[in-house]
Amino acid sequence: MMNLVKPRVLVVDDEPGVRKALQRGLRAEDMDVVTAADGPTGLQLASTGSFDVILLDIMLPGLSGYRVLERLRKDGVMTPVLLVSAKDGEIDQADGLDLGADGYLVKPFSFVVLVAQVRATLRRAGPEAGRGTLRLGALEVDRGLRQVHWNGEEVGLSPREFALLEVLVGRAGTVVTKDELLRAVWGEEQAVTRNLVEVYVGYVRRKLDAVGAGALLRTVRGHGYLASDAQLDEVITP
Repeated sequence: MMNLVKPRVLVVDDEPGVRKALQRGLRAEDMDVVTAADGPTGLQLASTGSFDVILLDIMLPGLSGYRVLERLRKDGVMTPVLLVSAKDGEIDQADGLDLGADGYLVKPFSFVVLVAQVRATLRRAGPEAGRGTLRLGALEVDRGLRQVHWNGEEVGLSPREFALLEVLVGRAGTVVTKDELLRAVWGEEQAVTRNLVEVYVGYVRRKLDAVGAGALLRTVRGHGYLASDAQLDEVITP
């Protein structure tokens, strides 16, 4: 069974120009990028545990990057974080590292250097770094035990249904196409069509509906499927 191989990066920065430049540049480096413009939104997205690395600006509206990082580590979210700041003082860097940051970039920075740091961070994290629990609202997808719970209640899924939900929740806030789901869940198996994706999405949605979690899985007509809670709509990236 194949997996989606693109590293997933969350960029949290209040400057629109920086977000757009990093999104465009990192996508050109074959990375899947989601952006957020403030601390609370960045914290909500990062708390899903669905990213491979987070680029986190320190000066953010609503909640500083320091506080976002502090909350993530307190909640057990160990996704690698690279702090980004206009400050280059040793004390600022030490504060960030003490809170659990994996690196520190000073603005303005070279994009080449940023990409090198992101890739180095991904290598250090290793292939098993993304095997923890994904969270989306009250939904928990334990990738190690291959179990799903909603408000503590187990949702019984077949192995194929679990694989499909894992992909969708693992890319929460991003539309996943039928072709991407085919490659990720069924790999190169023969005689598998897009209609089968629709069938299995229906299976998963009915099981989520049965426990009150059906609203988390949506169809985006003409694009694909989306796992999201209502508060993530503004950062959806088809």
